[in-house]
Amino acid sequence: MSDNKVTNNIITSIEGRDLVMERIFDGHRDLVFKAFSNSEHLAGWWGPSGWQTENREFSFEPDGVWHYCMRCTDENQGEFYGQESWGKAVYQEIIVPEKIVFTDMFADEGGNSADGMPVTLVTLTFVEHEGKTKLIMHSRFASVEGLQQVMGIGVVQGCASQFYRLDDLLEKLQELR
Repeated sequence: MSDNKVTNNIITSIEGRDLVMERIFDGHRDLVFKAFSNSEHLAGWWGPSGWQTENREFSFEPDGVWHYCMRCTDENQGEFYGQESWGKAVYQEIIVPEKIVFTDMFADEGGNSADGMPVTLVTLTFVEHEGKTKLIMHSRFASVEGLQQVMGIGVVQGCASQFYRLDDLLEKLQELR
């Protein structure tokens, strides 16, 4: 059974243990791909509004690791202010500028997978779309329960927020061209 809905320009569908989010970005495919494959660019937009990302390790190649920390720097976010959230990705497949496949997990400061949190196989597909780029983010969870767990902590809303930040970065990068 599929559940489709649109949240902040993201088309979301859930099918079993799979979450698919699609969104159009105002930028050519190579530029949007670069925003995901360049450490400095990624740190500039990754994470929800009011959070800053620090890349502890970034090796964009198959079997390479991206280990990062998001910190809430917005005092208006109440109890979240000052909190850290560590994550880790291990790249599986990279086809420039079409596809990035990685295993995504919550982690600790040492890069160890966080107990009790789901590990996800994420496939990002970058599709040319009328001079813009359609990003298709397909996340496969080990179980329906794992998917429900991240839905409960606001994964769609978090992605929507960070994608607005990506819009801003893409605009800046296009101005530099």
